[in-house]
Amino acid sequence: MKKETEGWLFFANKDILAANILIQQDKDLMGSVTFHCQQAIEKYFKAYLVEYGQNFRKIHDLISLYAKVKDIQNWNIDEALLEKISDMYIESHYPDSMPLNPASLIPTPEEAQRYLNFARYVETTFKELVMS
Repeated sequence: MKKETEGWLFFANKDILAANILIQQDKDLMGSVTFHCQQAIEKYFKAYLVEYGQNFRKIHDLISLYAKVKDIQNWNIDEALLEKISDMYIESHYPDSMPLNPASLIPTPEEAQRYLNFARYVETTFKELVMS
């Protein structure tokens, strides 16, 4: 594995760890769980692209990144869910995209668990494709 890939993987794993810890703590932290899930997925995609010698723009858009990943290999990802997680990152970090009630952006604990399960699926897929 390339050294740069290992760097992306290191930080992706930290985001998964943070999401795992936060989801156990407080229902008011579900937005932070989602943020770390988005960040982990982004980093697993970037790690994969680096490993396969692909260049990518410095973006946070998971749909665009996954399109580049799919050019190499389809991971059979639920793209509707991927888009939702990607949109939540943008909506929760840029005030001009926030609704009148920012609390409406906070996912329920069930939604956050779904996002975390999805991020773990991406993690597992990455490891099966690159590390086995």
